[in-house]
Amino acid sequence: MPISHVAAMAFERVSRLASIPALLLVAVTWITSASQASSQGLIRDPDIEHGLRELAFPLLRAAGLNTNRVRIFVVNDSTFNAFVIDYNAIYLHYGLILSVESPEMLQAVIAHEAAHIANGHLARRAENLRAAQRNAQFGTALALIVGLAGGGEAAAGIAVGTNSSALRSFLGHTRAEEAAADRSAASYLRWADISPSGMVKLHRKFAGQELLSEVNQDPYMRSHPTSRERLRAAEAFLDEFGDQAQPNPNADYWFARVKGKLSAFLRAPGWTLRRAAEEDHNDIRLMRTASAHHQNRDLAQARAAIDAALEIRPDDPFFYELKGQILLENRRVSEAVKAYGKAVEMAPRDSLILAGYGRALLANGQTKKALEVLEKARARDYRNLRLMRDLGVAYAQIGNNGMASAVTAERYALQGRLADAGIHARRAVGQLPVGSPGWQRAQDVLIAAERAEKKKRRRK
Repeated sequence: MPISHVAAMAFERVSRLASIPALLLVAVTWITSASQASSQGLIRDPDIEHGLRELAFPLLRAAGLNTNRVRIFVVNDSTFNAFVIDYNAIYLHYGLILSVESPEMLQAVIAHEAAHIANGHLARRAENLRAAQRNAQFGTALALIVGLAGGGEAAAGIAVGTNSSALRSFLGHTRAEEAAADRSAASYLRWADISPSGMVKLHRKFAGQELLSEVNQDPYMRSHPTSRERLRAAEAFLDEFGDQAQPNPNADYWFARVKGKLSAFLRAPGWTLRRAAEEDHNDIRLMRTASAHHQNRDLAQARAAIDAALEIRPDDPFFYELKGQILLENRRVSEAVKAYGKAVEMAPRDSLILAGYGRALLANGQTKKALEVLEKARARDYRNLRLMRDLGVAYAQIGNNGMASAVTAERYALQGRLADAGIHARRAVGQLPVGSPGWQRAQDVLIAAERAEKKKRRRK
């Protein structure tokens, strides 16, 4: 849905394949143009990401994963999907978040993706891919990469007309892994005292929505078991172990807040204002109202609403962050700096809040302080493209063109634009002291860009 005025969220275009481990670099370069055409954005918002951490924490702990390392990100895509492509992040499409009706349903998805990480499926898929590549034709290998990146049934379409035996073998492994992930996820839900009925409702919701009828589907060209198979397995687990979970007001609150914040910025302001009254939590209702008025460019009402929300939750850094965004985007820069400063006092380690504070300081002409804050934010989160853009501007403003080029090179590399990254990395390497941290970072990007260029020339 079109957004009339982007405010408290950063919509960033990043390559979905950018986080695939280096061992797949050769495969990734095969589809550089395809990945750029289909690259998806991340929706970066500290409030939403904190709420997702609250929902994910008991599941990550049950899975034996590092709760500080594994992050939950929202993909700017309206379809119902989630995926993992590295060991440190779970990606949820916003369409999935807005479609589910309860925190337990969303937590069932998170548990499933956490199981892929905990069960070592990523490493196995990489090995299966390497084995298949040794025998596969180009079309099949391309399909394997798409399947690995979460393409699902799209992989089968790519493989049409090519030797598909390797693809069938690969997808056979992934189907087994998907079934195993469902079993592990059910256990995590039980151990975390989260109702497994959410998993049943999740599969029941989509059981009848297969893309093709079962008669026309080739079961060996699927990356997942059918929804009906998964539903039967979830129902069997619920029958065997029952549902002893207790109500969880914290999960209910953060689920409502995540959905409320997302919908407030993804839907038209009029829709938000009509539906906000249905919200049970007054502070969330006011936050949604503030967001809608901000999209309508009504500063007075937006400010009144967020201030009212802060009266309910005066120690909430994310409401201060939203206030800072509203003020900054209305050119009330000094006031925005104060609001962000309060947010940083309450959440000094939140990278997105730090990034917003740095942006406000930069707009206020406090470049050196902004640079210090932005570097702190970058040290905690290298995926934030908007932050990298601000960091490059800050370095340029103090005359450090070498670091400005290094940061720009990293930003382009994260977007999968390796040719552009190489240009800026080469410039940075020539300007920075040899062996300095910035020089080393630029050198890494330059090496990756040169390898990609060599492989591109070799294919011609």
